[in-house]
Amino acid sequence: MTREPVALTCGEPAGIGSELALRAWQALRDEMAFYWIGDPRHLPKSSPVKTIEQPAQARDAMQHGLPVLPHPFPKANVFGQPDLENAQAVIDVIKQGVRQVREGQASALCTLPIHKQILQDGARFPFPGHTEFLASLCDVETAVMMLASPSLKVVPVTIHIPLSDVPKALTSERLEQTIHITHEALTSQFHLTNPRISVAGLNPHAGEGGKFGREDQEIISPVVQNLQAEGMFISGPHSADTLFHEAARRSYDVAIAMYHDQALIPIKTLDFDRGVNVTLGLPFIRTSPDHGTALDIAGQGRANPSSTIEALRLAHQMAGVA
Repeated sequence: MTREPVALTCGEPAGIGSELALRAWQALRDEMAFYWIGDPRHLPKSSPVKTIEQPAQARDAMQHGLPVLPHPFPKANVFGQPDLENAQAVIDVIKQGVRQVREGQASALCTLPIHKQILQDGARFPFPGHTEFLASLCDVETAVMMLASPSLKVVPVTIHIPLSDVPKALTSERLEQTIHITHEALTSQFHLTNPRISVAGLNPHAGEGGKFGREDQEIISPVVQNLQAEGMFISGPHSADTLFHEAARRSYDVAIAMYHDQALIPIKTLDFDRGVNVTLGLPFIRTSPDHGTALDIAGQGRANPSSTIEALRLAHQMAGVA
């Protein structure tokens, strides 16, 4: 057990992140400790803020205001209007959060949404998103994205690639590595002794014996059989159209999906507001709300904080914080 707080990075200053941080503080101030890393100017005016100098001060600060570890940005923010000059500072805040959690100053990392195009245009950010950037910072070859909610946990094997590229990207090695990383995280971070894993097929009806494609027979099924032989409690490939109804979900702890929408459509349909993005395979715990910067409603007080609250709460729970 640990008393270190969760580090919360600010994300895109022009988006809804600062509003979400404040709403999360209001909801969680008596439940857990976290601190926000960013420029205090970017918070909504008259925000209850308690400036801290180091993460260890966050626990005491929680009762007085949102604990803020200041990180200066070049520009003040205008809600809804991202500024390219702030792009590098957004990246630097993420690096600071990673450094603090790896040094043991924070128990886990929770990241508020970034605007990828702004980072690419303003700071030549070479990554498609947080997950790949965090893996690079830690020299991790493969990180796995899990979407988690009270109703469902799901992991896509392939993520941000065109649907037409999925069959050639779906190799036995990639599938097996994804499942191994997921299994390890379920045991070490979610504290499941013998996690139950259900694997979706790629094609309709899991290929229908080869009539609708052979990937299910030639790639997915052999991997599942090999892992069963290793002692893993795993089944599949299952037809994806019957894998996510209520009775089916009771039979497994996580579903392995073959591509992005196969994973995200069911969880966003079941629990849109409380879905949490969890990165598996990193040397620390990382969670994030499962939505974007919502520039169109930023600064209007309309942002739903549920996913951010759940992301912070899950990070706290996974870290086993006292």
